[in-house]
Amino acid sequence: MRASEMLSDLRAVGVTATSLLVIPDHHHRGLISEDESFAAWLRDCVADGHEAVLHGYYHLRPPQVRERAWQRFVTGCYTAGEGEFYDLSEAEAAKRLADGARALQSCGVQATGFIAPAWLLGTEAESAVRAAGFAYTTRISTISDFRSLKTTRARSLVWSVRAGWRRSMSLVWNAALARALRDKPLLRVGLHPPDWDHASIRSQILRILAATLARREPITYEKWLCIPSQ
Repeated sequence: MRASEMLSDLRAVGVTATSLLVIPDHHHRGLISEDESFAAWLRDCVADGHEAVLHGYYHLRPPQVRERAWQRFVTGCYTAGEGEFYDLSEAEAAKRLADGARALQSCGVQATGFIAPAWLLGTEAESAVRAAGFAYTTRISTISDFRSLKTTRARSLVWSVRAGWRRSMSLVWNAALARALRDKPLLRVGLHPPDWDHASIRSQILRILAATLARREPITYEKWLCIPSQ
């Protein structure tokens, strides 16, 4: 499993705690709760100090019949059709949140946080997240604590690897961003399994993390926000 390889590499440079974003039924390929080996792996990760975070349900937003140009850009070009919670109705978002929470519970874990695919969380969907009792969400530049109603600015490093030019730009951008955020209280690093398919991306991520951990400690969102573990 690619995630296991990533966690092993991260541990080697000192990352002992992460927030693992879990998709219950990725692209309709099957529920995580029906894969006992994955469920056992996830339970072991949580027991080892990692955090499980609900990350959408399908992680997929099909093209809509009538879309504005901006919607097509955001959900098509920017996210490659992955912005599932971008414009869901509150009712549909609530259903997927409930189904997702049940899938995690069937794996033996519980999520206190919800993070939308591509960080795209629409107004109605956010209302559903709050009503469902999740303690927090994040976007690319912020962390929202629903308990205190406090929003903290904290930009995330993240790599785009879908094309050569995106990978090249990501290397330049994240090197500069890591320097710019060096003295901020919290440094967020967002990783995806395809990042590990590219040696230059993987190498930069591990270098940044190793250098960062000389001055910081790894922490989950749950611990950062002082949320009691479930």
